[in-house]
Order: sequence, then C-alpha cells, then structure tokens
Amino acid sequence: MSNKTLVIAEKPSVALDIVRALTPKSGKFEKHDEYHENEHYVVSSAVGHLVEIAAPEGQDPKRGKWSFANLPVLPTHFDLAPIDKSKGRLSALAKLIRRKDVDRIINACDAGREGELIFRLIVQYAQPARGKFEKTIERLWLQSMTPEAIRDGFANLRADAVMLPLADAARCRSEADWLVGINGTRAMTAFNSRDGGFFLTTVGRVQTPTLSIVVEREEKIRKHVPRDYWELRASFDAQAGRYEGKYIQPGFKKGDDEHARADRVWDKAQAEAIAAAVQGQPATVTEESKPSSQASPGLYDLTTLQREANSRFGFSAKTTLALAQALYEKHKALTYPRTDSRHLPEDYLKVAKETAQVLSKEGLAELARHAATALAKDYIKPTKKVFDNTKVSDHFAIIPTLQAPGALSEAEAKLYELVVKRFLAVFFPPAEYQVTTRISTAAGHQFQTNGKVLVNPGWQAVYGKEAQDEDALLTPVAAGEVVRTESVDVKGLQTKPPARYTEATLLGAMEGAGKLVDDDELREAMNERGLGTPATRASIIEGLLNEKYMLREGRELIPTAKAFQLMTLLRGLEVEELTRPELTGQWEYQLNQMEKGKLAREAFMAEIARMAERVVAKAKSYDRDTVPGDYATLKTPCPNCGGVVKENYRRFACEACDFSITKIPGGRSFELPEVEQFLVDKRIGPLEGFRSRMGRPFTAELQLVFDDEIKNWKLEFDFGDDKSEDDGQPVDFSGQTSHGPCPKCQGHVYEHGSNYVCEHSVGAHVTCDFKTGKIILTQPVDEAQIHKLLHTGKTDVLENFVSNRTRRAFKAMLAYDKKEGKVVFEFEPRPERPAKKAPAKKTTKA
Repeated sequence: MSNKTLVIAEKPSVALDIVRALTPKSGKFEKHDEYHENEHYVVSSAVGHLVEIAAPEGQDPKRGKWSFANLPVLPTHFDLAPIDKSKGRLSALAKLIRRKDVDRIINACDAGREGELIFRLIVQYAQPARGKFEKTIERLWLQSMTPEAIRDGFANLRADAVMLPLADAARCRSEADWLVGINGTRAMTAFNSRDGGFFLTTVGRVQTPTLSIVVEREEKIRKHVPRDYWELRASFDAQAGRYEGKYIQPGFKKGDDEHARADRVWDKAQAEAIAAAVQGQPATVTEESKPSSQASPGLYDLTTLQREANSRFGFSAKTTLALAQALYEKHKALTYPRTDSRHLPEDYLKVAKETAQVLSKEGLAELARHAATALAKDYIKPTKKVFDNTKVSDHFAIIPTLQAPGALSEAEAKLYELVVKRFLAVFFPPAEYQVTTRISTAAGHQFQTNGKVLVNPGWQAVYGKEAQDEDALLTPVAAGEVVRTESVDVKGLQTKPPARYTEATLLGAMEGAGKLVDDDELREAMNERGLGTPATRASIIEGLLNEKYMLREGRELIPTAKAFQLMTLLRGLEVEELTRPELTGQWEYQLNQMEKGKLAREAFMAEIARMAERVVAKAKSYDRDTVPGDYATLKTPCPNCGGVVKENYRRFACEACDFSITKIPGGRSFELPEVEQFLVDKRIGPLEGFRSRMGRPFTAELQLVFDDEIKNWKLEFDFGDDKSEDDGQPVDFSGQTSHGPCPKCQGHVYEHGSNYVCEHSVGAHVTCDFKTGKIILTQPVDEAQIHKLLHTGKTDVLENFVSNRTRRAFKAMLAYDKKEGKVVFEFEPRPERPAKKAPAKKTTKA
C-alpha cells in the first residue's frame, strides 16, 4: 500500500476545485461521503471553524456563576472543544489525519491567519493523546482559484517551518480574544449585575475600540451647538453673459476654529454691509488658469473595495466580503479577496497583460473596449504604483483572473465590474484638466469663481467620463474688462455637526485608526496598522450590530444607549485601554511582527494576561455608588415631590425622594426629550423598538402609574387597544370593509386598535401574525396607502417619518418583504451619476 497525501481545504467547494485541478495529472478521484480519493491524494475539507479553544477542565467559567469570585480566568494552557454543528465533519477529518497510509498533510485552507488557525486546531485536535505525530505538513498558498493557479500552487508548496510564525500569530489572536473577551465581559457583567438581575455587557479586543470611535462621534454630534453664519453670492454681468462668484475673505488662514471658512461671515450686519457696498458696483477681474492632472486611484484591497461598494451600492462590509469570496471561490473570476495590499508583485506584468487580453475579448462590452485600448497603446507598464514587491506581503491586490465569469447575480456583477474598472483604470494615463480661478473685486471685496475643464479624460474614460459638464465652463471675460455687480444674495446658514459614520467611513476609520492617536511617535508607529484586519472588519461591525451596540438607519450607523452605557462604565472604572484604538492597533502590529518571526508568542500572551488581570481588578475594587459620567439634569421636576431629577449610570432618579425609573425600559433607551415629555404627560407613545425577553420587537405606550402601596409613581407598559389581540376573544370585523389581501396568508386585512391586522392574527384561533401600524414613526398610514401596500407590495413615498433615535425626518416607501415576513422601509434609488455613486436600494425594518 503506497503512502498518500491528505489535502485539507477550508470549504467543500474549494476541495472540489482542487480535485478537478489535480485530476489531469494525478488520475481520477473516487467520491466518498466526506472526501475524494485517488492513488496519490485524499482531498477533504472543513466547513470553516470546526474547533474552538476552551479553558482547561475545571477552569471553565461557563460552569460557574458570572461573578468576581471566578475572575480573572488565566489558564496556563487551552484545551480544544468541537463546535457542535460541525462535529460530524471534524470526526471524519480526524479519522483521515490518523490514517496509517497518510504520511503527508497539505494545509489548503484560505491563505491567511484564519485559514492557518482552522487547520492547526483541527490537526491538534486529531493528534493522539500519547505518542508522536510524525506526519509531514506542507502549505498550499493560493491567490487565485483557477485550475492553473491551483496546479502552480502544488508545484510550489511551502514548508511547515516557514508557516510556524503565522501559526503562532493565529493562535495568539484567538487566545487573546478569548482572554480579553471572557475576563472583560464577565467583569463588566458582574459589575452591572451587583444590584440584582443579569445585565450582559460584552467587550472585545477589537469591537470595543471600534465602538468607541462611533460613540465619540455621536457625542460630538449631540454636543454640537449650531452657529449662525452668512454666505454671499454675487451675480456679475460681463459682455459675454452672466456668471456667479462667492465672497471670500482675503488672506484667510485656518486657525483653531474648526468651523471657520474663507467664505463664512459670522456677523449678519457685516454680511449685509458687504452686500450693500458692492450692489450695482463695477468689478475688476483677474484670472489664473493652469493645467492640472489627477492620477487613477490604486488597486483595491478588501477594505477599499468594501468602502467603495458601501458608498456606491449601499452594500454592507459583510455583503461585499461574501460577494468577493463567491467571485473568488465559485466563479474563479477574482483573486484572493482578504488582502491588505493594493499592489501586485513585480513579476506580474505578464499576467496583467494576459488579464487585459481576456477582458478585451470576454469582458463587459464597454470595458472590453478599454481593455483593448490599454493593450493597443501599451499602457500596461512596470510602474511602482502597481508593481511593487515591498508593498506585497502574503497577498496582493484584488484583480480579475484569467477566467471570465459565467452567470453572475446582479450584486456579483456590480462588484466584479468595480474591480475590472479599477484594474484597467490604474494603467491609463492621468485625467488632465484646465483649472481656472477668477477673482472679481468690487468696492474692495473679493468674490471667487472656479472653473474646471476636462481636457483629456485619461483613466476617467474607463468610468464613462468622456465629455465635460457644462456647469464647469466659465463665461469668458475679456482682458481688462470691467464687469458689473448685478445682484448679491445673502444667505443665512448654520454650522453642522460632523456626519455620522456609515460602513464605508467606519471601515476607513478602522483602517486608519492610528490617525486618531494624539502621540506623534505612536501615530507614526501605527502608520501601517489599524483596528482588526481586512478579513475581520466586516464581522466586527456585524457583531456590534448583533449585540445592539449600534443600529443601521439608512446608511448611517447609530450607537445605542447600551453603547453609551458601556463607554461610561469603562471610563468610570479607568480601564479605558479597552476603548483605545492605539492599544488594539499595537496588538495587531505585534501579531504582524510575530508572523515575520520578530516577536515571541510568550511575550505577547504575557502582556495580554497582565491587561486582563488589571481590568478585573479595577472592576472588582470599585466601590462607588454610581459610575462617574457626563450625566444630565432634567428640566422637568419629580412627579412625586417636585424635586430635581438627575440621570445616573442606570436610572433617572429624584434627589429628594425615592422616585426613579429605568433608562432602558424593554431594551429601548429613553432619549432626553422623551423622558422630559414622559414625566410631564405621564404617558408617551406608541413607541417602536422595544424587545421582549425572548428578543422579539414590539410596539407599546409607556405610562407613569401611581402605586398606593409604595406611595410613588412607577413605569408600566400600556399596550392599549392591542391587548384585545392577545386575549383570545373573537373579534367581529363584519362592520368593516377589507383593505386588501393579507400578504402572508391571503386572508382579509382590517383596522384593529392602532394597527391594520390580518383577520387570522387575532381571536381564538390565530394562524397568521401579519400586522402593521396605522402610525409608523409619526407618519400616518391612511386607507389609500394600506390598500396600495396590500395590492402592489409598496406604498407611495411618504415624507413624514421621524427617527426615534436621531429625531431626524426622512422619507421612504413602506414595502412588504416576503423574506422577512414583515413591512420594511424602502428608500428611493439614488440618481445615476457617472463615475460617482450608482443607484442603491436599501431596506430596513419599518
């Protein structure tokens, strides 16, 4: 019996690709339940992570109460535990690893830190408890999933010794996450649960600093006080026609005032005086015109691809990663997507030309033409902007492969086109402009007009920008001509707070977390690092959303009260290192150093253990009644005694008596204007966004009720008319006309209480759960709109929705989402704009 090589891929689809690539040279494979086998190879796969690390037996805090008595948890070694849903696959792989005729194992998991960890933990789990493990291990490192690339990878396998530093970094990442997550989460949960109840408070090595960035931005937004300012726009009459200019302060320099601009006047009287001074006056004109060029952006790494797809199409980071992974694995159309490099190896020039050749014949119609142009004009040259070995680590930039894709979904096609455009554009010459700055001076005051004429589109031709926009052309003024100030418009405006993060801008902030650091040396040291890795950033954002630390509203990410509460706690306990981007960036840097063999695993883990000990010690020793923070004093007096009501860490409480109410009833946080209104009116709602103990969303009113037993007011939920929906009593709809068919069961939909409901969702025999509010976020939904929703699937655009959290008005359609089984918001597509943002349709729960 000849010895065989076991190949372990990360997913079954990759295992199948490897089998197909090896068959021509090594012979036909026979298919078994969990693997493929021929004379030389056994090929199988994991299904992602099959094993997770666990504390050694007897030290697992899951078996004990979540209390300080069991903390800190600092095991001397980590045991492994199978992940329940994948036990069958793990058992099958363990048997293959132990087979006596298998003397060599090839790690064919994804080329990166996580792929290395998946493989190492499986092999460790499968090793016998006693005796030596004497099988040779090698690494298959794939950047592309085409058959040629797979065969080339097998011809250039990496030795196990070369991969051990990456394996160390992978284990450290996993164990560090476990140590900080277990100790931090359990310490904060124990602290928050001291007064009874169970308040799960999760923290993480990367998620908490990421959340801190979002919370700090929201704090700036909330603290922003609008300042009035005025802009002046003058209309000038020249011989050739009319043009506009904006008033600018001569010699303006940016100072400490972040809102100061050259075109802002802070005093209304001054603005009106300038307008009066120049009205009807002659103006002299000076012009400066010079050529300008703009080079193409670099190739995509994963983070820039995720940011662009979020900006253009509204794709979440998670969606973009899944699409890119499918284009890599399933369609073989893109190179490895989980990369942080935006360059190609210097020996890749030939492949780049071959790729353009494929695109010129089989690419998308317009792009095929540009690929042919790049080849015909010899644009693809060995430039450092594209080909640079010093900017390529284990992976290079995301580019198309030599394999043209077959049938793609609409979303896959959009992402593939983005990558193809960027790949072609990067070789095209710069776009060339003629930029003109005109200064019109009237009565000593200067007005500026800018013009920008596209002379040669260069790379922008790939994005469809062939012709110049008309509004960029300036009305010509003859040399020495004096124009007349025809009119001046004084416009009153207000400063705006910084914009909320979207996934695109948060990914950018995570990638450039070092820029948020004040210390010059640390900032320089973090220049090439950030929060997480390109492969993990999407899952970090999704984790924060799943934990309800953030909400998506349209494209904005909004931190919840739970997020503010966590930041207040960490700051108050003086364990702010958990919130600091520089610390996590430093850890990521150290893991990268470890991958290069420049840092010992033991040194890194010792540092993590010291931090875990300190976090637990701080929380355990904290003995103040409340956590210090930036808390509010309410304007409304206590309903019980007329005293002053103040916010503290967990409640709104009166200083003079025992009155208090929770800040987060039913998992939904009170905004300050809401709690003020609630104390005045003793009632508020109906409000959306509450969640039951089972995690189900519900809508209800809140009321303050006087309790004679405690001689004080207490908060209660009031479900109003909707109580009758759940009391099991028959409901008579005979006097009503049906608004239309139920989209879930085709029953009739009628008005009932504060909702429109399916006739089968109420009464004694409930078989359906369809209902939607008659008022949603302050927007009434009248009979005509519910009729339209039920008969066509969506309403007209309704303009008076008001966000519960931001208090901002927005407009949207209501649409029935079959997959979600409920009514959701659907936003109008953005207008098509060449080379900018393409239409995006986004739905959120209504």
